[in-house]
Amino acid sequence: MSSILGLAQEEDLLALLDDGEKETYITTAAFKTTRVINGHSIENAAKGVLDVKISHRFGFINSGISDLFGLDNATIRIGADYGVTDRLMLGFGRSSFEKIYDGYLKYRLIRQSSGKNQVPLSVSYMTAMAITTIPFTDPDRENFVSSKMTYVHQFLIARKFNDKFSLQLMPTLVHRNLVVNANIDNDVYSLGIAFRQKLSNRLTVNGEYYYVFPDQIADEFKNSLSIGFDIETGGHVFQLHFTNSTSMVHKGFIAETLGDWTEGDIHFGFNISRVFTIKGQKTVEH
Repeated sequence: MSSILGLAQEEDLLALLDDGEKETYITTAAFKTTRVINGHSIENAAKGVLDVKISHRFGFINSGISDLFGLDNATIRIGADYGVTDRLMLGFGRSSFEKIYDGYLKYRLIRQSSGKNQVPLSVSYMTAMAITTIPFTDPDRENFVSSKMTYVHQFLIARKFNDKFSLQLMPTLVHRNLVVNANIDNDVYSLGIAFRQKLSNRLTVNGEYYYVFPDQIADEFKNSLSIGFDIETGGHVFQLHFTNSTSMVHKGFIAETLGDWTEGDIHFGFNISRVFTIKGQKTVEH
């Protein structure tokens, strides 16, 4: 009997030792950068890191040879993301389309992990504000600066299934203070889905689609669909893609996309991401 008790105590002790040796491993790199294509990914810029982004959309491919299949026209956004902490990221940008200034914050609520503490999903909250600075269409009417403001609330829910495949859902609310007519809602609810498939250590294929729930936007607006490739080259990530959305802010590509893939209303475009370590890098004298 004593030998049985001794064996049981030994097994309990080994189990405690094994449990003490386990660590929690945070899942990283579900996507290569903080954007999937137009919309945000679950990723943040690391603490003390500035991620400068230049985003470019050419004209519609179906514009023909006279516009060199869209290459004669361009829309651009220049912005930057900064990692304030390991969980909090702030960002700012300016778009040539509608001369929009936008700012946002993204906070990691839950992080996918394995090991001692296993968490199956990552969840982040993103909120954004944007202002359009083009003149009012009717300057004689009493206009307010607040009429040009839009707001976004979004949850990013992602899982990295393995080293090659990640999937993300994006329930989103876009609020516009002013809309063009009474048939269009100020609030637009949508659900986005995005994926990333790794092809090699430096190449992935990404896609994203935003479904706008019925009876919220005018009939001429379409759901945003984008697909492309991420190419990593050291400190840069090049994103080459095709999209039917002209705007690169949420109120534009979610609620105001005019392009129709079936009609060839497709933009070729790219994002260039370059990271700079602002804080936390140690200087070593030689």
